[in-house]
Amino acid sequence: MATALIAGLAVAGAALAGRYSIQAWHAYKARPIVPRMRKFYEGGFQATMTRREAGLILGIRENVKADKVKEAHKRVMVANHPDAGGSHYLASKINEAKDILLGKTKGGGSAF
Repeated sequence: MATALIAGLAVAGAALAGRYSIQAWHAYKARPIVPRMRKFYEGGFQATMTRREAGLILGIRENVKADKVKEAHKRVMVANHPDAGGSHYLASKINEAKDILLGKTKGGGSAF
């Protein structure tokens, strides 16, 4: 008689554990997907571009080497080039950001 009671409690415990596992799995699958990091800069532009803003536009730090700036510029420009349906305004801001980080201009050189 005692073994039947113990076996019944074991089955009930396994059933409750399985039910809890299924509920936890459904809650995990239903959670909203939150991106860990933005891929590109999503803010408005300042009147005069700073090195910080230029780095945010290209998705890199302000004080990186020239080859990293050129790589980031190419990557962002491919995604936003006017010939591929991108905006001329964004392309000019991307080029301005590259120029600022490479030291070719002191800012405020946007055509728009």
